[in-house]
Amino acid sequence: MVNEHLPKSWFLPLQFQSRGKRKPHKDIAGACDEQRLLIVTQFYPPDYAATGQLISELAARLGGLGMQVNIFTGQPGYAFKKDSAPKREVTECVSIQRSRTSRILPLRIRGRAINGLLFCLRAAMHLLKTAKQRDLLTISTEPAYLPFLGYLAHLLFGLPYICILYDLYPDVAVELNVISPRHWLVRLWNWCNRQTWKHAQSIIVLSPSMKNRVVAQYPEIAHKIAIIPSWADPEAIAPIEKQQNWFARKFDLTEKFTVLYSGNLGRCHDLDTLLDAAHLLQDEPIQFVFIGQGAKLESCIERVKSLNLNNCLFLPYQDKSVLPYSLTACDLSIVSISCGLEGVIAPSKLYGILAAGRPVAAICEPHSYLRELLDNADCGRAFNNGDSLGLANFIRHLAKTPELVKNWGSSGRAYLMEHFTPEIIAKEYFRLFERAIRND
Repeated sequence: MVNEHLPKSWFLPLQFQSRGKRKPHKDIAGACDEQRLLIVTQFYPPDYAATGQLISELAARLGGLGMQVNIFTGQPGYAFKKDSAPKREVTECVSIQRSRTSRILPLRIRGRAINGLLFCLRAAMHLLKTAKQRDLLTISTEPAYLPFLGYLAHLLFGLPYICILYDLYPDVAVELNVISPRHWLVRLWNWCNRQTWKHAQSIIVLSPSMKNRVVAQYPEIAHKIAIIPSWADPEAIAPIEKQQNWFARKFDLTEKFTVLYSGNLGRCHDLDTLLDAAHLLQDEPIQFVFIGQGAKLESCIERVKSLNLNNCLFLPYQDKSVLPYSLTACDLSIVSISCGLEGVIAPSKLYGILAAGRPVAAICEPHSYLRELLDNADCGRAFNNGDSLGLANFIRHLAKTPELVKNWGSSGRAYLMEHFTPEIIAKEYFRLFERAIRND
């Protein structure tokens, strides 16, 4: 049921609650006569949000395995360039329905909370109309309080559901000091989590530390938790030499040792340690590139200006078609988790880095799961939050040893192809979903 290639210590057996069986039927233009899965998530392509991109790839793979997948999502609302996308789309065994999306201050916590709440209301209306037509509901934490709809659908219609926890809430808000752990809203949220997870068929988390964090709060649901990590497609993203990479040539990255941070520049990611390292290396032929958007973007730009750094380049999110080139336009890539957030988030950007065949420098706490992963993959090193000197010395060492860069990059890609390809991970999801639908 779980990924046989991953360390067995990551997993515990799963048990599923009993329910009445449902008969599969054709729903998408007669293309599929299999299990009917509904996935509800706020973000989905053409949005750039990593969670939406992952669900899109997962849905396509599940459809290829014979599962009928229906997606309910919103219009582009996260790092968007397009004002709208088709309200309905059908491809193979995947059907997509998009509702309207609110775009109130999308980079502010309060704005995202309001937008997420409005999406939840639209998703609830959709479930009222379609719940009885589905065999299984899968709900992500985009937005954070969406999983509670699974519990309500189960109460009202007996619909079994599975939760995918991309981030843990209210833990994120508490660790970022947005709200006090004693606030009534936190207590209410924890109660909702307890009810939601207690009645779920299964709970999917992305890392061992995330599982440990959930189990510490609710040990009675340990048997329901499956660790299924993110992934990257090694066929879509493959190593390219910088000299042959148009993206690297376009931004003059071919001659300098290039350090890349690509993804969300948000509160959950430690960018201060990276910028401090850039400051220490400002007089050396090393270029730092930041690709993405988020709540910390403006403060990062202001800090670079205040320090008069000329070795930092900021670029916007890139289209998915550009990722194979942007991710390989560097010599080293960065993954970071802010202090206190280990087990609360799990950066999906790591897997694209491995596919690109680039070494990894992780900025994280001493107990982070990233350390074991990097050691097993033999593809980089981890540094404590605040250890900018250690990171700078590491970057300086790699810049002088190109053979090590190449070897670590190749080792990381080989590890991804053995453990984290879409085929491997989709089969884990498929087996989990199939068991829930079959009432095993």
